Amino acid sequence: MNPTKQKKRIGIIIRDDRYDKILTPLVMALGMAEKGVQVDLLFVNWAVRALTPEGVKSLKIDGRHATEETWLRERIAKQNFPVEIHDYFKLLKATGKVTLNGCFISANAFDVRQENMIAEADDLVDTASFMEEMINEANHCQYF
Repeated sequence: MNPTKQKKRIGIIIRDDRYDKILTPLVMALGMAEKGVQVDLLFVNWAVRALTPEGVKSLKIDGRHATEETWLRERIAKQNFPVEIHDYFKLLKATGKVTLNGCFISANAFDVRQENMIAEADDLVDTASFMEEMINEANHCQYF
């Protein structure tokens, strides 16, 4: 990649709390952070619950692939990747390049409070402010 076009900062908004739907943006964020890119994650709607100990433990696959959850977890483990979402949060924070933020409006709706969030979570933030900052400072924003 041309160094002048290398991404320096990206924002990712995650709205779904299904295991398979949250796994994808976390893997992408980890890959970018390991390359030195600042990644700011914002968890909105149902996904904000993943920032709590109970919420992160409750993530399941829903819908047509629900019966394949064990199979998927086995496939992930065979590739030597973490299987649990909380382990991804730990890896993301260990890079020193990732923030894990929850939307405070969603947090209020789902009874998520700063004091009951996982240790890796950063803050509850105003979504509009997050979006303005990403628009002004990020090279790219992604929505899941």
